[in-house]
Amino acid sequence: MVLGVLLVGPATVLVADDTRLAQSWRSARSDSAGIAPLPSQEPKAVIQVYAARTFGWRGAFAVHTWIATKRPDAAQYQTHHVIGWRSGNKVISRWEAPDRHWYGSKPDLILDLRGDRAAELIDAVEAAVASYPYPDSYTAWPGPNSNTFIAWIGREVPQLQLEMPPHAVGKDYLGGFRLVDWTPSGTGAQVSLLGVLGVTLALDEGAEVNLLGLTIGLDPQDMNLKLPGIGRVGPAPDPRRE
Repeated sequence: MVLGVLLVGPATVLVADDTRLAQSWRSARSDSAGIAPLPSQEPKAVIQVYAARTFGWRGAFAVHTWIATKRPDAAQYQTHHVIGWRSGNKVISRWEAPDRHWYGSKPDLILDLRGDRAAELIDAVEAAVASYPYPDSYTAWPGPNSNTFIAWIGREVPQLQLEMPPHAVGKDYLGGFRLVDWTPSGTGAQVSLLGVLGVTLALDEGAEVNLLGLTIGLDPQDMNLKLPGIGRVGPAPDPRRE
């Protein structure tokens, strides 16, 4: 019965988007979604985090997240991802549009920090990218995966106040023997057993229960529910950070 409840959300996503299983990754969109400011229009430093549905049937369950940085007066953004199909080191940093469609899925902006505060934190973000403890490992479920990577950056740089999407499967993977840690937002704590069973209590994330890597929760601060596959039901948090 519990498994059936957990699968209602992903099934709803598949029904709502019946083209998801028919798409080809070769022809899927990967151009900019027009969300990020052009470097020529924004001379200040920028740090942004995006989330987009993963390709194919996995997108019914989860999103892929990544972080983008632009130093003051830089002509390009640099993005940082963990990508599972790479051999060897799964962490990839490259110069590209920060808000690209992720194999056909339009991204959502979940964090937007600009100006002096962003400039102060870019070095810390890059240090967190370099110190990611699982660069050669990738497991889509329960982790470590691309969402484990971005959650790691949030915990290493709590000044970002990064609140991960509830359907970022892998965000709760803390590592083999680590059972307790701060949340990525830095506003609370979580207990997690290998990313498949756990509880989160935090000011920003609210209350979350992790069952088999899927999140059910309530966020009183933003007045929304969190459901497996669907994500948030209600207002999304303001991505802007001062």
